[in-house]
Amino acid sequence: MVHAESPVVPDMGWRLTAGGRLSPEAWEEAVAEGGPGYRAGNLLVERGRLSRGELELCHLSALFDAAYFVLSPLDRSQHAPDRFLGEARHWLGPIRPVPVPVLQREVGRRRRLLERAWPCPEVDAAPVVPVSDGDRGGPGPASGRQAVLAAADGVRTPVQIARALGRSAFATLLDVRRLAAAGLVRTPRADAPALPGPPPPTAPEISLLYRIRDALEAL
Repeated sequence: MVHAESPVVPDMGWRLTAGGRLSPEAWEEAVAEGGPGYRAGNLLVERGRLSRGELELCHLSALFDAAYFVLSPLDRSQHAPDRFLGEARHWLGPIRPVPVPVLQREVGRRRRLLERAWPCPEVDAAPVVPVSDGDRGGPGPASGRQAVLAAADGVRTPVQIARALGRSAFATLLDVRRLAAAGLVRTPRADAPALPGPPPPTAPEISLLYRIRDALEAL
């Protein structure tokens, strides 16, 4: 698997530019010149905009991020897709593919991380509401979560905060759950966090992964 997209996940361009690693002009130039010929990634490396390692790490992070939200939709009424585009080429150019078992393990690992952090999935899609200073107890958040807390305005959801900060949507989601567990943001309900519900249906996910596996083996 070389590519996945989700409307709730900031793509590579947004991450690199919103985070300040690249200027919007440098990104747009590489996409415009190299995208049609599948050379955008090579142009960024050749022109010294990114190292090869940075490019691959950013691609891998974006791929895992999007794949998680495609296979685990925030809207519980949606289902994972049961089809994919075979033999697709990434417009960045040659990209290291991710084996299906690795993708499957990563999705499962992320689900477990969220569950251990705070077993209340209601916070995942709700506006993030900070607790007032007078209501807080204990130490403040770790440095990695301070930016998320600062961006929480009672209106933005976790994925909207991720887009505003130009960072991983999953990492932001995990930070919000940890902030909720620390009592620094409110949960959508005033009572204790909900007990874990039954896992989402796995049949569509397994079907998708098997189809990807079969296509990769056929290449």
